[in-house]
Amino acid sequence: MSIDSNEIIKTAKLAKLSIEDSNKDEITHRIAAILDLVGQMQNIDTDNVEPMANSHDAYQILRDDEVFIPENPIRERDQIQSCAPSVDEGLYLVPKVIDQIK
Repeated sequence: MSIDSNEIIKTAKLAKLSIEDSNKDEITHRIAAILDLVGQMQNIDTDNVEPMANSHDAYQILRDDEVFIPENPIRERDQIQSCAPSVDEGLYLVPKVIDQIK
């Protein structure tokens, strides 16, 4: 498939992109090369190729979901929050970011 600089300019305008005249020929050449590559890939015979989910045909080994209930939830919470700059009774304290709601 070939493309000319007029089509590049028209497409750029539709996409609300600006292309400088000095770059127009280079961009046209690069897009034409990409379209040529796509054309080559479309001509590849894939009739006897079995579809696959990914290139490695890998799958995830999932573990069973288990509910975690700590022995001492307050101590666990305090340990987790020990690195927080400011907490109060298990709540994270953050700076006020909104002055007033209108």
